[in-house]
Amino acid sequence: MKNNYLIFRTDRIGDFLVTAILIRCIKQNDPSSSIILITSKKNYFYAKDFPYIDDIILLKNSFYSKFKIILKLRKLKYKNIIIHDNKNRSKIISLFLKFKNKIVINNQDQFSHIDIIKDILKKLNFSFFENSLNILDHNKNENLKDNNILQLHFDEKWIHNCYIKKFVNIEPTEIELIDFINKIQAKTDKKIIITSGNILPKVLENIIQNISTSKVKIYKDLSFVDLEKVTSKSKVLISCHGAISHIAAAYKIKQVDIIDRSYNYKRWTDHFRNYNFIYRKKFNELTKEILEKI
Repeated sequence: MKNNYLIFRTDRIGDFLVTAILIRCIKQNDPSSSIILITSKKNYFYAKDFPYIDDIILLKNSFYSKFKIILKLRKLKYKNIIIHDNKNRSKIISLFLKFKNKIVINNQDQFSHIDIIKDILKKLNFSFFENSLNILDHNKNENLKDNNILQLHFDEKWIHNCYIKKFVNIEPTEIELIDFINKIQAKTDKKIIITSGNILPKVLENIIQNISTSKVKIYKDLSFVDLEKVTSKSKVLISCHGAISHIAAAYKIKQVDIIDRSYNYKRWTDHFRNYNFIYRKKFNELTKEILEKI
């Protein structure tokens, strides 16, 4: 008889990628288990293709959606319910379900997320396996190893008015950004691919004609799945911390992660491999440190 595990992760893609480590560990310890994941609209379409998740359910922010999910979930009894998102909606839904054990994670703790996962596994009497960090093995393509790409992910986090205002301003002028890309070209023999978020920052859009060459390509309007494909082919990633940082860590790609001193990123990065970070500072100073790291 299969052991059923119900896991709530109703937030963002980066959060799900942390939970994916836990899910993979559970599968390694209990191979015949059935794992059901409750997601949000922000991570559902990405998470649904992970082969070690047996069922995935989208939780919409409405009373009808919650009621419908409760009716569906009540058909099973769960050996363990894990509320990994610490959301009230997840806690409320769990009250109506049948389970043997329930673990609720307080994400406000100062422990790193990998230590929290290890603590969950300890409560389940399971072991932690280092190879559980390879959460994207199912997407691995051995033919990609020879790709000589440096990826610069230039999204809204580089733009002061589009991101957290209390964070140090790293926004470049058009001239500064062109100069930075030229210096990267001079420093490395790698092909440079510049990616962005859903909206291309204006400063980048304005200089496309000046930087698009055979060695520099800009990819616009990528889905997160397509963004992951670019990252998986890269040997170096330069970005401001986000979900893409977790992708690079899972593939063990060298990354230069730009973070702010005011936030405890170590909670999220303690398990990263091939990881380098730089604190946010004025763009000209920042570029000098980036060029030293790549």
